[in-house]
Amino acid sequence: MKLPGNLGNMQNMMKQAQELQGRMAEMQAEMERARIEGQSGGGLVVLTMNGKGDLAGVKIDPSLLKPEEAEILEDLIVAAHSDAKAKVERMLQEKMQSLTGGLPLPPGMKLF
Repeated sequence: MKLPGNLGNMQNMMKQAQELQGRMAEMQAEMERARIEGQSGGGLVVLTMNGKGDLAGVKIDPSLLKPEEAEILEDLIVAAHSDAKAKVERMLQEKMQSLTGGLPLPPGMKLF
C-alpha cells in the first residue's frame, strides 16, 4: 500500500535512519577492534591504541631503560601517544565520511 505524500516520506526517512544507525554500530565495533600504532624516536617507543583511543600496548626499546634516560623516555611516550591519537582521529574521520557519504563529522561530535 502506497502511503500519501508526507507519511510515505516519513517512513522512508525512518528506514534510512535505522540503516544509518546499524552502519554506525558496525563502524564503532570495527573501530574498537582496530589496532593503531603511534611511534616516536624512530621506533624506539611504540604505543598501540584501539580505534576508541584506549591504550592497548607499549613497546620500549631496551636502550632507553636507563635511569639517566628517564626524561627522554617520558617525552617519547608522550610523542608516541600523540602520534597514535592523531592516527585514530584520522581513521575515524575517514570512516565517518564514507558512512555519511562524504559529509564531515560535526566539530565536537564524539562517537565513543
